[in-house]
Amino acid sequence: MDEDDNPMPDTMSDAEKVAATVRLLTLDKQTDNHFLGHRKPGGIGRIYGGQVVAQAMAAAQNTVDPARRPHSLHAYFLRGGDEDYRIEFSVERDFDGGSFSNRRVIAAQNGVPILNLTASFHRREEGLSHQMPMPDVRMPEELETDEEVMAKLGRMPKEMAAFRRNRSYEIRMPMMANDGTVRDGGNAYYWFRMRSPLPDDPAMHRLVLAYISDYGLLSAPMAVHGGAWWRGRFRAASLDHAVWFHSDARIDDWVLYALDSPWSGDARGFGRGMFFARDGQLIASTAQEGLMRVIEKKAE
Repeated sequence: MDEDDNPMPDTMSDAEKVAATVRLLTLDKQTDNHFLGHRKPGGIGRIYGGQVVAQAMAAAQNTVDPARRPHSLHAYFLRGGDEDYRIEFSVERDFDGGSFSNRRVIAAQNGVPILNLTASFHRREEGLSHQMPMPDVRMPEELETDEEVMAKLGRMPKEMAAFRRNRSYEIRMPMMANDGTVRDGGNAYYWFRMRSPLPDDPAMHRLVLAYISDYGLLSAPMAVHGGAWWRGRFRAASLDHAVWFHSDARIDDWVLYALDSPWSGDARGFGRGMFFARDGQLIASTAQEGLMRVIEKKAE
């Protein structure tokens, strides 16, 4: 542990919360291909998967010409990370072509890999374009915060309350039934935005998007089977995670994360997501498969 990674105080201003996230996603350079990630202030044990994904992408991004933006990343979660230790990132520069660059990253703690990630970067090019329309959902001003929704459901597990403490982004979401399905119909979704402005650098906004992209994806397949995460019906863990970056947008303004699940089987659940800016622009798409084992109830 490092002395500069002190525990997060119980009360922080919104600007301090966002600054802590920016620092979390700003790595320390050790060599041209090796980087060290900061610990999350006030961490409580297991590292949130989105943090490792975003820090690994930051490591890859630090080795690529800034004119080439990430267009996709693919990551495999190998082991749970421990918030008592910083993460080491090693980058392999596999390819630098005329238009694309490709990087492989291994994230490790105490010499043991916890995640591997491949990221691809592309220089800007003119070409055909289209996108799916934004789903017809309620706007953030019409919705309640996730804390208010959970309070009405009487569901706020201790670990989730700790995770939300001093969180740097706010969430608005529709009311849900006890099985995790949305009461007003349709698939799951939520709006989010950072609690105060981020730096203007688009690269940081992409990193924050990658950080948040892991939040809630596995809830989509669980809800199909009446197994909201708070009901304790499933033993769940992320297995792999992918993000495709389509366009840049500010993450300190409202962004919609629309979720669905086309399949589950073999004790795995598959979730998909799409990020839309408030004006309907499609920012990024995500996909994740996770362990979804049914917990058998013990006989009385």
